[in-house]
Amino acid sequence: MDVNSAPPPPGGCLELLQEEEVFRKWTRQAREGIEGKGRRRGSYRGGTEKTKNHRLYRHLEATLTTVTCLLRLQHKGSAALPSLKRVGLTGQVGGRATGSCGSHASGVREIRCGGHTQRRVRGSGQVGAEMKLKQRMVVLFAVLLLLGLAKIFLLDGGEGSAASRRDLRAFRKMEAGLTLSRGARLTHTLQSPWEIASQWVGPREVYPEETPELAAVLSSLSAARIERADVGYKGTQLKALLVLDGGQKVPYAGYDRHNAEVAAFHLDRILGFRRAPLVVGRYVNVRTEIKPVATDQLLSTFLMQGNNTCFYGKCYYCRESEPACAEGEIMEGSLTLWLPDVWPLQKHRHPWGRTYREGKLARWEYDESYCEAVKKMPPYDAGPRLLDVIDTAIFDYLIGNADRHHYESFQDDGGASMLILLDNAKRVRVSTWNRLNLLRGGALSSAMRQALAFDPIHPVLAEPQLAALDRRLSGIIATVKQCMEAQGPDNALIEDRINLPHP
Repeated sequence: MDVNSAPPPPGGCLELLQEEEVFRKWTRQAREGIEGKGRRRGSYRGGTEKTKNHRLYRHLEATLTTVTCLLRLQHKGSAALPSLKRVGLTGQVGGRATGSCGSHASGVREIRCGGHTQRRVRGSGQVGAEMKLKQRMVVLFAVLLLLGLAKIFLLDGGEGSAASRRDLRAFRKMEAGLTLSRGARLTHTLQSPWEIASQWVGPREVYPEETPELAAVLSSLSAARIERADVGYKGTQLKALLVLDGGQKVPYAGYDRHNAEVAAFHLDRILGFRRAPLVVGRYVNVRTEIKPVATDQLLSTFLMQGNNTCFYGKCYYCRESEPACAEGEIMEGSLTLWLPDVWPLQKHRHPWGRTYREGKLARWEYDESYCEAVKKMPPYDAGPRLLDVIDTAIFDYLIGNADRHHYESFQDDGGASMLILLDNAKRVRVSTWNRLNLLRGGALSSAMRQALAFDPIHPVLAEPQLAALDRRLSGIIATVKQCMEAQGPDNALIEDRINLPHP
């Protein structure tokens, strides 16, 4: 039932409004109309919080207008029900007073109240006193309707509505903390930045939702003295492993993808996943900051190309013919905060990974029943792991990562921990879906632009790259909507919120 088609309360005589069953029936039908419309529009279970609140406030405003008009008419001694355009909900109320009410009228004139026209009828004193009591009853009904609507939409919105409100609050918190201050410092010296960051890590997040010290930790990463430099730790791409003042390990990427590392971390913040290790851009003087503290193994890979200092390190694809070179002595790169040793990682083969063999397809590329098979295998048959994989697929599509052949999680978690997005199913989390909808219409690129503005190597992304994020987001939303239309919202979305305490 559509809101605009909800039958209005009977117009004209107050006697009809005093019929409790008539009033109750109209209220019930109007409520069903609002809820029915909400389920067909917006996000999961009742639309986005913004849409629902806008509709609610519109109805409550109309009800307040009605109450104000009635009180004003009562003060003027009106003897008939005002003919209002709206009483609590959109709908035309019957016009001229008729029947027994109209028979006592000695004259009719129109007045204006809250932008609506009412008809005022002058009658005998007896009728005026009788109608004054009835007007009070109408006011009481209107107030009860107002309170009922507030309870329905603000308190009893159901699981979906509560989830939407929760997601909207989280989104507003993210927006408020998006801008970080350059050069921020900790206001105390009881703990180092590295100790603070290590305490953030939990089974379901690398950093919590509210991190007032985040700017200070990232600033320390970008400015702390380098005490040691060595070849990178495993991996297929060129990296150096640095140790900062205080013993903090940080992989340094300075070849071809450091901008993507920085952007991916802030995208993780904006999406609300909070699974990517902290990353910040940094300019390093290779001659004065790296070479004096470098190990012999790393020093052996240094060379000069013209006036530029270069190194090629040790990794699977590292070649002397393809070194990483500074501009003169200054190299632009990124530092990634090493996760605490108390959280060892376990590597897993990605169920939707490619074979990397020419002419050989992975099973998921040709077997339509593959997803159902995965859902029956541990650790995807229980816990949030499969939904984490779906979140990661969304993340990968946005950043353009097409080579996630493995992923890592914390060890001995029983399937409850998250995927660690170190290398940057058929259902999507409701919280993820709501966050994606809140980032539509250019909000994602705007948030990324705001978050990256503080980074030392700003600009991290060019405008065409930011625009590409918005286009990819539109594609994701369109795909999920197709699934919802084909399978229904309950088969395309799932509520899954796990709050595990920090150790």
